[in-house]
Amino acid sequence: MNQTPLRHDWTTAEVEALFDLPFHDLLFQAQGVHRANFDPNEVQISTLLNIKTGGCAENCGYCSQSAHFDTGLEREALMAVEEVLEAARAAKEVGAGRFCMGAAWRKPKQQDLDVVIEMVKGVKALEMEACVTLGMLDADQVEQLKAAGVDYYNHNLDSSREYYDKVVTTRSYDDRLETIRRVQQAGINVCSGGIIGLGESRRDRAGMLIELANLPEHPGSVPINMLVKVAGTPLADAPDLDTFEFIRTIAVARIMMPKSVVRLSAGRESLSDEGQALCFHAGANSLFYGDRLLTTENKGTSADDALFTRLGMRAIPHH
Repeated sequence: MNQTPLRHDWTTAEVEALFDLPFHDLLFQAQGVHRANFDPNEVQISTLLNIKTGGCAENCGYCSQSAHFDTGLEREALMAVEEVLEAARAAKEVGAGRFCMGAAWRKPKQQDLDVVIEMVKGVKALEMEACVTLGMLDADQVEQLKAAGVDYYNHNLDSSREYYDKVVTTRSYDDRLETIRRVQQAGINVCSGGIIGLGESRRDRAGMLIELANLPEHPGSVPINMLVKVAGTPLADAPDLDTFEFIRTIAVARIMMPKSVVRLSAGRESLSDEGQALCFHAGANSLFYGDRLLTTENKGTSADDALFTRLGMRAIPHH
């Protein structure tokens, strides 16, 4: 595999020009970058578990777990360590190599972080990669997670800097970037992407990818989510996003961040098998495996396995 130089100086004009390419020209370019850096027939699979549901102080306009909106979701306490490890063992049984734990917090309290650290240690003892998403972190919390053995920290940018306050007002874009900076400086892999279909423009989609690609280090994992509309949230009536635009976004992410794993995340439920196949062709090489993603439906594992077989693709635990 030849080496693709990594760039951190993308401009809006360049990225918009990629988005504007004819669809097949864009996919051809993305597939070339993908093949230069990865086996095009391998998909890394991760499993995501919601370890603490609802009651979050943030007002992210897409989120069923925000305390600001009535979505009918019951608020739940942090799960017990053994319950989480049971789910991790089940995920390993079906072939997941990374176990991701998500908690609906603005920022974790120390007593809760202590419990999460026990979960992380338990997942690592199963010889799985551990990923957590817990909201904002200070420097000391990052060091504690690093010492516990966390492999990946997920903290999505959601959208462009310009569009961000149309989606969230309880924290700033720079707050997000600061947590990502702390995690990267501690030597933990960053998992950071965004959500497409929030009502943003193509320029906003380009802007979000530029923020990610122009970080000092590209995120190891870039989840691209399609908005799942949740009744009771401000974005419940957002206009539908064209599937081809979603696939274009994946292709552009692959070209800009050649060595990052690009993950199909939320919203996969609304994609046809053909749509998913085009996402893989555009450079997606990871997905969340399981029947639920935090609080929304996901494609079931049997449907995924059947699709991999039809496409001649292999699910792998790690890249």
